[in-house]
Amino acid sequence: MARVLVVGAGLTGGLCAALLRRGYPVSVAVWEQARDSGGRMTTARSARDPRGQADLGAQYVTRAAPFTQRHGSFYDELLLHGILKPLTSHIEGMVVKEGDCNFVAPQGTSSIVKHFLKESGVQVSYGHCVTEIYLREDKWEVHKEGGGSEQFDIVILTMPVPQIFQLQGDVKNLISENQKQQLASVRYSCRFALGLFYKAGTRIDVPWAARYIPNNPYICFISIDNRKRGADAEELGPSVVVHTTTSFGLENLEKSNEDVQDVILQQVSRVLPGLPMPLSTTCHRWTYSQVTQAIPNCPGQMTLHHNPLLICGGDSFTWSNFDGCLESALCVMEALKPHL
Repeated sequence: MARVLVVGAGLTGGLCAALLRRGYPVSVAVWEQARDSGGRMTTARSARDPRGQADLGAQYVTRAAPFTQRHGSFYDELLLHGILKPLTSHIEGMVVKEGDCNFVAPQGTSSIVKHFLKESGVQVSYGHCVTEIYLREDKWEVHKEGGGSEQFDIVILTMPVPQIFQLQGDVKNLISENQKQQLASVRYSCRFALGLFYKAGTRIDVPWAARYIPNNPYICFISIDNRKRGADAEELGPSVVVHTTTSFGLENLEKSNEDVQDVILQQVSRVLPGLPMPLSTTCHRWTYSQVTQAIPNCPGQMTLHHNPLLICGGDSFTWSNFDGCLESALCVMEALKPHL
C-alpha cells in the first residue's frame, strides 16, 4: 500500500485527502504547520467564548456557472450535510454574475475543509512544518521543523509557492529551470483581517449583513459575520469581520499585529460610528491572501518529479476561489492515477 503525504490542510489538501480515500487503496497522512485546518478558510473563535465565531478568510463560496456540472456533486454533498446553505442575507456592493450561485457556511468556512478531512479519515498532524525533502532510492524522506522525518511514496505539496521555494534538500535541485520561472511568476495579495466579538445583547444597527467599502484606503470589506451566516447572536453576541485593502496590507506587512489592529479599529469607527467596544479581538496577517497571478495557462497542478511522484497543487495553479481549489484537486488526482 502506497504511503501518500499531503502537505497543507487547507481546501486543496483536504480535498486531495478525501479523494484519495474514496478512490484508492492508499495510506494518507496530512501535515499542517498551523494549529488548525482551514488555510484561507480559517474560522476564528472568541477568546472569551469559543462558541463565538468569525470567518477571517473566505467569506462565502461562489459556484461559477461554467462549473455547475463539473463541480456539482461537491456542492450537493456540502448542501446535503448542511455544511453549505444558500446565501440569503444582503451583501451591499456584491457583484453577481449571471448563473453564479452564492453559499455560506453556517458553522464557519473552516467547516468545509474539516468536512473533507473527516471524510478522508486522516488524523491531521498539526505543528508539522516541512523543512527538507530528500530522494532516498524510490521514496521521499520528508523532514519537519524541530526534528524527525518519515518516508513516503508520493508527496503532494499544497502550500503557497514561496513556501515551496523555502524547502531544503534534494527538492531544490529537482525543480527544472522552466518550472522555477513559472513558479516565480505567481503573485499574491496580502491583507489583514480583524475579528471583533461582542457580548450577548449587543445591537449593530446596519441594514446589511456585509458591505464592500469602495474608495477607502484602509478597509475594503466589513461583515456582521453571524448575520451573514444566518447564525443567531442572541445568546452569544454578534461578531464582526474587517478586511483591509491589499495596499494597506502591503504597506504594513512588517508591522506587529497589535499596531495594525489599532489602526484598523480607528478606521472602523469612522466607517461605523457608534460601534461598541468588543469583548475580545483577533487580528490575522494574510501574507498570501489571494492569488492575483497564477501559473500561466492554469494547468491545475505541477509535477516536480515523476518517480517517485512529487506534485504541487492549489489555487496558484488555477485561480483563487472554491472552484479553483476544487479544479486543482481534481487535476492532482488525474496526475496521480498512473502512480497508484
